[in-house]
Amino acid sequence: MGNVRGVRIVMVAESFLPQINGVANTVRHVADRLLARGHELLIIAAGPGPDSYRDVPVLRARSFGIPGYKEFPVGLPDPSIERAMAEFRPDLVHLASPFIIGAYGLRSARKLGLPTVAIFQTDIAGFARQYPWFAAADRGVWRWVRRVHSRADRTLAPSTASVQQLVQSGVPRVHLWGRGVNLDLFDPKHRDENWRREISPDGRPIVGYVGRLAAEKKVRRLAELADLNCRVVIVGDGPDRAALENSLPGATFLGMRRGADLASIFAGLDVFVHTGEHETFCQTIQEAQASGVATVGPAAGGPLDLIRPGSTGLLFDPGRPGSLREAVKTLLDDPAARSRVAANGLERVQTRTWPAVVDDLVDRHYAEVLHEAAAVRRVA
Repeated sequence: MGNVRGVRIVMVAESFLPQINGVANTVRHVADRLLARGHELLIIAAGPGPDSYRDVPVLRARSFGIPGYKEFPVGLPDPSIERAMAEFRPDLVHLASPFIIGAYGLRSARKLGLPTVAIFQTDIAGFARQYPWFAAADRGVWRWVRRVHSRADRTLAPSTASVQQLVQSGVPRVHLWGRGVNLDLFDPKHRDENWRREISPDGRPIVGYVGRLAAEKKVRRLAELADLNCRVVIVGDGPDRAALENSLPGATFLGMRRGADLASIFAGLDVFVHTGEHETFCQTIQEAQASGVATVGPAAGGPLDLIRPGSTGLLFDPGRPGSLREAVKTLLDDPAARSRVAANGLERVQTRTWPAVVDDLVDRHYAEVLHEAAAVRRVA
């Protein structure tokens, strides 16, 4: 549609800084690029935190912490959201993983006659099934997600699997929009041999997981690797950490790491493993690929787009015990294959920078939605 300039955008986010997760990180990267291109922003986010981001005002909606996951605040409907939108007078409303405050933001946008783009990012129903206190609401949760996205002018899903999931459920106007990766941060040059010797003094290959330590991530599957000739490193934190430390006594837990420290750990791995099967995208696989590391992921959801088996990584069957072990062992036993898939994965991500991905969001998806909204106004 062309180069979009000077647009006023409200971003309604179910999660934002200081939270560290896929939704918050994507919102931050999108905001950074929008600002670099000269657009004006207002961010509306769930949970406590700073009231500004790079001079962009951040309206903090009321929230509560869910049982077992209190560090992930859930926003509540708040009349201040509609008032803030009306005062800001945006051209478009961007809904980041809308669920509760996103649904309220969508309602407010429709009431104000504002076009909307909704980003499908979290498999909330899949998440719910991992928690007994929430599992009974599984179908209701999915019906709600479907209803919210069906009312948006356009829904953007991050992977082929999530596009199909939404379309098959009857959500209209669904388009594919992936995620970027910070190639300045994640790079093979950050490999630190001193760190490797510290983690593996005997020189055994290092297999690592990076992410939340929570039930839906299925990190306990790493127990399959216990008898392999490798060191297992787990980076991250979450409600399951204590239980995982008990069930994976041979693993090294490094806690939450960020920035250059995290990039160095990624680059220091020989094999990266993601264990969860409910990922709509799986950003850590891209970060591992950008770090020049061979990757293993589940044959489900987002990883199906990121890993071409035997070329850019290996997939395991999440429904078959031992499948993860087999995939990791294949790479450990064949250093040449490991190097080959690592090199191919690194090549795959070279065009997936955040500026390129957000430019696609703006110049294609935003532009088309704004064009359609203008056409409707002309007819009216």
